[in-house]
Amino acid sequence: MIHSLSTENLSCVRGNRLVFRDLNFAVRGGEALAVEGANGSGKTSLLRMLAGFLAPAGGAIRLKAKDAAHIEDSEERGKFVGWLGHHDAVKPQMTPRETLRFFCDFYANTDKIDFALEAAGLSRLADLPSQYLSAGQKKRLALARLKLSNRPLWLLDEPVAALDVSGKALVAQLIQAHCASGGIAIAATHEPLGGDCGHLHLA
Repeated sequence: MIHSLSTENLSCVRGNRLVFRDLNFAVRGGEALAVEGANGSGKTSLLRMLAGFLAPAGGAIRLKAKDAAHIEDSEERGKFVGWLGHHDAVKPQMTPRETLRFFCDFYANTDKIDFALEAAGLSRLADLPSQYLSAGQKKRLALARLKLSNRPLWLLDEPVAALDVSGKALVAQLIQAHCASGGIAIAATHEPLGGDCGHLHLA
């Protein structure tokens, strides 16, 4: 589990353009944070930095696991990360069940596929090739994959995009349950996440 994630004077430059600088925030285990701001303000770039996909132009990112020293190395931090980005990571010829089986093996997880499918509202579509899923159903499959990851730090980029009302409620429930178990959830979003969460606004 994670004790906290924090940044110190974090700066981001993309295409020779300063996106943000001197960004400081901290999130503790059991908390959720909504990252808000206009298009181009750096929400996705921030998540990519936290995940270790993008190097900061300056500053530091520190993850503190319980009973361990601060981790600043991006590859080590990545071992704690469950990622939900814009791409759904769904192969059209594979069924939702096959997709989750692949990720169970990748994450060295025990078999909880049926539970994840039911939680995401995909049980009746479990054996349908994913090319027939709607955008919202693919997002639900990505959420099921995230749940199976068993990673304590969830980084979610627009997690409610393409979802209907029940899908948005599902996102809120999954985040609340994740945080209740001691995890951290940080989401870049233009819409309310629901539930109790902090807010970070990027200008």
